[in-house]
Amino acid sequence: MDDISTPRHDRIAFLTAQDRLPALAEIAVAVAVMVTRWTLRDRTRKALKHLDPHQLDDIGKTPQEAWREAALPFWRD
Repeated sequence: MDDISTPRHDRIAFLTAQDRLPALAEIAVAVAVMVTRWTLRDRTRKALKHLDPHQLDDIGKTPQEAWREAALPFWRD
């Protein structure tokens, strides 16, 4: 089985079992983590736009706080 068709959890387990990764692999992992965080942040902020005040209250946000958060670009923490 080649590396691309290996299940994701097997690839992650392989990486975490290594004492040290080559520099290029470290960079690739860092980029993958960054892109994944950006994607999650973007999806979450878009979802905030569609919550009603009752739902926002359930998560401890005011409509103004949700609006400010949703207006942030995905790359800003």
